[in-house]
Amino acid sequence: MLSIPPELARSALDAAPDAMIIIDAGGVIRYANRQLTAIFGYSYDEVIGREVEYLMPERFRKRHLGHRDGYIHNVRWRPMGQGLELFGQRRDGSEFPVEISLSPIQDGERILTAAAIRDVTDRKKVEAELIVAREDADRANLGKSRFLATASHDLRQPLQTLALLNGTLRRIETDPDCIEALTQQEQAIGAMSRLLNALLDISKLESGAIKPEPTDFTVASIFEELRRDFAALAASKGLRLEVDSGQECVHSDPSLVEQILRNLVANAVKYTRKGWIRLHCLQDAAFVRLEVVDTGVGIAADQLPFIYDEFYQVGVPTNSTREGYGLGLSIVQRLVKLLQLKLDVRSEVGKGSTFILTLPAALRRPTETSERPQTPAETVRKVDRPRVLLVEDDVAVRDATRLLLRVDGYQVETAGSLAEALQKMRQTGAIDLLVTDYHLAQGETGLQVISALRERHQANLKAVLVTGDTSTAIKELPQDPNLRVASKPLRAEELLSLMKGLLAGDH
Repeated sequence: MLSIPPELARSALDAAPDAMIIIDAGGVIRYANRQLTAIFGYSYDEVIGREVEYLMPERFRKRHLGHRDGYIHNVRWRPMGQGLELFGQRRDGSEFPVEISLSPIQDGERILTAAAIRDVTDRKKVEAELIVAREDADRANLGKSRFLATASHDLRQPLQTLALLNGTLRRIETDPDCIEALTQQEQAIGAMSRLLNALLDISKLESGAIKPEPTDFTVASIFEELRRDFAALAASKGLRLEVDSGQECVHSDPSLVEQILRNLVANAVKYTRKGWIRLHCLQDAAFVRLEVVDTGVGIAADQLPFIYDEFYQVGVPTNSTREGYGLGLSIVQRLVKLLQLKLDVRSEVGKGSTFILTLPAALRRPTETSERPQTPAETVRKVDRPRVLLVEDDVAVRDATRLLLRVDGYQVETAGSLAEALQKMRQTGAIDLLVTDYHLAQGETGLQVISALRERHQANLKAVLVTGDTSTAIKELPQDPNLRVASKPLRAEELLSLMKGLLAGDH
């Protein structure tokens, strides 16, 4: 017989937060603490002398006999929660999840087993709620991703239509008042486009739809792109735009870094009335600092904490007329956090601002790549009215684009799907240029249209791919001298310039 434990030991076991039992080699309960009564509802006398399976649901008892025999032949300490999902059964027949830890006890020549039994009902409930919450969050994120994919395309479509119709009217209207009205309309369309793009960028960042893809790259290509894009705008305001050669190499996502710098340079141009904007970089041990410096209006020290807030603009009261929408730095802050970079700002009212983006230096210089591959010289077919196939499933955008191209002197055939595009090519023969939307109906894409037409009709077919998609798939399109990619909403002049450059053989 097991001797009565000393009073101190009994008090300690009774004070334990878990139910405690001691069983012999035959699986018979020889001792139980007070917590067993609280958890299972049995009195001490009701469990002493019964086999341990008495505390389990009927369906587990037979299987547990095998587990118990296996443990007796391989006695060892087993931590709480290890093994199968376990359940206890209360005196009233209700079941509840438990975790059990086993410890061998030497009693003379006999080996007994102490079992600590923990009721994990509350924890299992929380775990189940977390699983449901995670599934709900996953569904919500999926819904956000679907919304953003739709918004990126569908919300841009009406703006695209307006922009193209505006461009068409500007080409056929000669009345000065009408031209002035169309100019103001174009400015409004541009403002709407910038706001939409900014809001979609913020939504994508918040939903996790943008995933960084870091790589080693030189700063030079980004700097040169920014110089080309902002030089004319800076000059129109009488400002000098100074850009370093940017030969330093860094490690990050180049497209997202470019987006950060683009917003910073745009802000610098916006808030600089005279002087210059400088874009340069400095190597500092394992890091490279990219700096955007301006001689603009500057920011007061007490305003610096608020410059990353949505719709905040330096020196612009709420609800007053404003240039832009104050979303650029909010996007910058989110991108910096996403890329795990560091952004510092120094500014003095009336003297200008300096934004410093710190990136890790590349471990080794990226392999130099040649310029965009050149195709063998082709005989350009000289025609007065180039033949264009336009593939667009949105009727309004298709009609507006067709009207613009016809006014500008193109012969235009239209299609709304891949099958229609193939049919038009069979009917009309060779064309000079394909203009296609990226997202088409029934899951088709403009890339499929380009590939099919090149495979079946014209191997070197020149194409303009128009898209509102900013996904990685679009950014990583292979370099193709006969392809240009344009982002919606696209102004008429931009589209026509791309087409003319492509037809002229510009690379």
